[in-house]
Amino acid sequence: MHPHIAEAVKKPDLISLEPDLACLRFETMKIYSALGAVRHLLDTGAVRPGDTLIDSSSGIYAQALALACHRYGMKCHIVGSTTVDRSTRVQLEILGATLEQVAPSKDLRLDQELRVRRIAEILAANPSYHWMRQYHDAIHYYGYREVAASIDADIPTGPLALVGGVGSGASTGAIATYLREAGRDVKLVGVQPFGSVTFGSEHVADPDMIIAGIGSAIEFRNVRHDLYDRVHWVNFDCAVSGAVALLRTSGIFAGLSAGAAYLSALWERRGDGSRTYVFIAADTGHRYVDSAYARHEQALDIDTLKPHEITSLDRLRHPWSTTAWPATP
Repeated sequence: MHPHIAEAVKKPDLISLEPDLACLRFETMKIYSALGAVRHLLDTGAVRPGDTLIDSSSGIYAQALALACHRYGMKCHIVGSTTVDRSTRVQLEILGATLEQVAPSKDLRLDQELRVRRIAEILAANPSYHWMRQYHDAIHYYGYREVAASIDADIPTGPLALVGGVGSGASTGAIATYLREAGRDVKLVGVQPFGSVTFGSEHVADPDMIIAGIGSAIEFRNVRHDLYDRVHWVNFDCAVSGAVALLRTSGIFAGLSAGAAYLSALWERRGDGSRTYVFIAADTGHRYVDSAYARHEQALDIDTLKPHEITSLDRLRHPWSTTAWPATP
């Protein structure tokens, strides 16, 4: 029996699509990150029950931190992007978390900078608040040790490839790190949107992309570039096509980052069949119904899609590019 809903919701399902292809499907992945970080802060005395934890979020981490605070008797304040949807806003309110959203902006960099600036203002007025710094504090790696252990136990021995959105770096990076520490041979493939500075695609815009959670307009110190072996940049149309194909073939209803990871995993598998491929579905598809899934009739046949293999970042181009990492600038 679980002591709290957060402990139940966090657990992923490892679903076999082919003998050498599996989907690690979360309801909301960042609960692992938030629970592990808050537990560590309490265990080390950095915070105490009743303290206020604050951070910035585009949606998923907001819900995760609110649940972690509810689990451990903490207060929670979120400075949110305008992408935080009504469902999340209502849940935060009922859970006792407070949310303030920055002014609307179509510029991802401006949106993230506004949120960080607002956090600085709040901390100046409330020095007792603890800033979680999900993008920069390595404590967000700790919660994923359990995920790595479950993969290691469930996937037969042999080489692995882990494919998923890079985001803040504390999911794919952490899982691969702990698997490698356990002695597994792991090829780590990161998925990015165009326009993200994390792996140098800020010069190639994708105005339709709405999955900011797998990329960044500012540097994230939790992204450890040397952990990654390959990187894929996938645009909105390809991500939608991958998500629709994933639902159609497997029944897995997941977010757009899962669609991009599915495409990338299939491509990597074509080139190297010596590994078992595990791709990450970080959240469900519910918040993408109107913006993406409703366009399913326009989805492209993924068998007709293939990435541009590049050797330098100045050759990045739509709709999909990939390279071994590190790439030439």
